[in-house]
Amino acid sequence: MKQLPITPDAPKLLGEKMKSFSPQQLSAIFSIRVDLPGGIYPHYEKVKRLPPPEGLTAEEHWLGIAAARLAASRSVSLFQKDGAPFWFTEPSCVRANLSQLDKRAAGSIATNGHEVNSSEQERYFARSLIEEPFSSSVLEGAATTRQIAKKMIEEDRQPRTKDERMVLNNYLAMRYVKRVSTQPLTPELIKEIHRIVCEGTMENPEKCGNFRSSTDNVAVYDDLSNEVLHFPPPAEELQYRIESLCRFCNEDSTNENFVHPLIKAIILHFMIGYDHPFVDGNGRTARALFYWYAVKSGYWLMEYISISKTIMKAPAQYGKAYLHTESDRGDLTYFIIHQLNVMIESFNDLFIYMERRKQKIDAFVAAIADKSLNHRQSFILNEAARNRMRSTTISAHQKSHGVSYLTARKDLEELSEAGYFQKRKRGRENVYLAAPNLLERLTKPIAPRATESSL
Repeated sequence: MKQLPITPDAPKLLGEKMKSFSPQQLSAIFSIRVDLPGGIYPHYEKVKRLPPPEGLTAEEHWLGIAAARLAASRSVSLFQKDGAPFWFTEPSCVRANLSQLDKRAAGSIATNGHEVNSSEQERYFARSLIEEPFSSSVLEGAATTRQIAKKMIEEDRQPRTKDERMVLNNYLAMRYVKRVSTQPLTPELIKEIHRIVCEGTMENPEKCGNFRSSTDNVAVYDDLSNEVLHFPPPAEELQYRIESLCRFCNEDSTNENFVHPLIKAIILHFMIGYDHPFVDGNGRTARALFYWYAVKSGYWLMEYISISKTIMKAPAQYGKAYLHTESDRGDLTYFIIHQLNVMIESFNDLFIYMERRKQKIDAFVAAIADKSLNHRQSFILNEAARNRMRSTTISAHQKSHGVSYLTARKDLEELSEAGYFQKRKRGRENVYLAAPNLLERLTKPIAPRATESSL
């Protein structure tokens, strides 16, 4: 990846060449749309390699595209390093994706013919709470495995390495942004999220939760070539810039200046990356703030997806979205399109995961119906498979089903011997824990069911 040159100044070039254009050329230039057929929103670097419309050069093709975009543009009260405002357009692909996300992200979790109940929703939320911090950390260089991260969080153990600490911090930040989702955005809130994200991972602990200073040499580099991709604004401007960002996020969106909440969340994400207010951890902070604003705006289902996991599939495209915006005179549309596509793909991943799990549960129900299980064992396996219970004891099972201690013990021992539950000692009592990958253990044989006459 390399830094891109600034795109040609379309208004200036149009003014210079207007008199030299023929009526046909002018008609062709001003008939060009904001986006190309198929919903493509190309950068100048791509446009100049595309075959232009008949009678136009590649540069004139770009002038038509740029003119259409400027005519349809909406500026925001956030500014580039040269003082020009950032702006965006809403081409058809943006409107279509926003419509789809409005239905998905503010609705209910459901698969074909199956609406997910509250306990299953908690399972999906727990999954995303682990997936997002892991992927977000890996994007910023953490080296650990998903299995290690998941086990560390589930077992509530302390991290052993800096990389594990990054994952745990991101997990804590995700929980924190949900708790404070009703609060307005303030510089202090941004600093607190950064503090949570970076605690115990920075070379200089004093920089944790504090904006960078003029003595900090901060820039964004390409990982391979070490080329500078972005110099952020001076540290002296940070307080004003962050306060402006907070005003932009907090202002009423129901008036004539309405900006779609998901676009606002994406712009918030972009601006933290652009302003780079911290020495390190800006990306993780930006993504946490994106979730904060989306949940605050009523898009509660955003909690269940991992945008970092999707970004990690093609991290270069994430970087290019920043570069395209900066090189094309502050056009945020590139980053907005990228992030909307990320959200759509993340939701697709979520629903594929849910559908697969539903199929596994359906197969599980069908399979245990064919096993030699009594009704009590079938009930407890269904509860465990649907994550409505994680463990039980002989006394609890006895009380729930109104059977003798020996019958309850026999039920659970048979399930343990079959591999469906794992028996652990807790004090003087045995605890039966639902086995990992319970749904995959159906192929194991289970002990013959005892007849009622033997109980």
